[in-house]
Amino acid sequence: MTTRVTVQNPRDRRRAADRRFGARLLGAAAAAAVTAVPFGLLLVLVEGQWRPLRRLDAGAARRLHEIALAHPAWTSTLRFLSDLVWDPVTLRTAVALLTLWLVRRRAWRLAAWAAVTAVAGGLIGLLVKAVVERARPSLEDPVARAPGFSFPSGHAMTATTSFAVLLLVLLPLVPRSWRAPCWAAAVLSVTGVGFTRVALGVHWFSDVLGGWLLGLTVVTLTAWAFEAWRADTGRPHADVGGGLEPELTGERPEDEAPGGTGERTVT
Repeated sequence: MTTRVTVQNPRDRRRAADRRFGARLLGAAAAAAVTAVPFGLLLVLVEGQWRPLRRLDAGAARRLHEIALAHPAWTSTLRFLSDLVWDPVTLRTAVALLTLWLVRRRAWRLAAWAAVTAVAGGLIGLLVKAVVERARPSLEDPVARAPGFSFPSGHAMTATTSFAVLLLVLLPLVPRSWRAPCWAAAVLSVTGVGFTRVALGVHWFSDVLGGWLLGLTVVTLTAWAFEAWRADTGRPHADVGGGLEPELTGERPEDEAPGGTGERTVT
């Protein structure tokens, strides 16, 4: 058996890289559209005060408010979760600490992605709130209050971007058998954040849905930019289900060719 090493022409490698980049661009655009288009449609319906949506929002707010008034202990639990555990300040602090840890480990790309995603999500959310200027629910005998405008929910959007950052950064360090529970815990937390905001009467359901969709759009776009950055530095495509940076473990991915400069063929 003989081993032959075939070195690919630099121009051919560049053309192949351009084709892969184009495919990733189309894939990212399609993925972003999955969340951006529904968010745009929801925004139009909110601005147009579409009656079916208004009835849905009002009905959910009324029913959950009745439950909150009838069960003070339940309401106190919701306030604890919303104002402390899932508060945007808490989640942003967690992302900031994660970013500092990444900088200490010299994982510059991941640190930049985490910071940009968190900051972009916060600024975009504030911008949309200022443009839409939607009033929060006005309920008799409210159990909670919140300042500012209502659409989209800042809690829901921050939870979406923050848990996405935590997952996509830390998953390579988690054993494979634990990755599905980690995804489930993140989804449950993001869903729980939205529920608490509606149940406490400080957001309409459509505010929470808008926060989720806009947060997913931001994460999709920044994750695509990160993947393009990886490709430009010669890194292989990462499996998002296992995290954005497999190299965070300090091990070389199995699909990364030694040296990264050619193809090995065995005859």
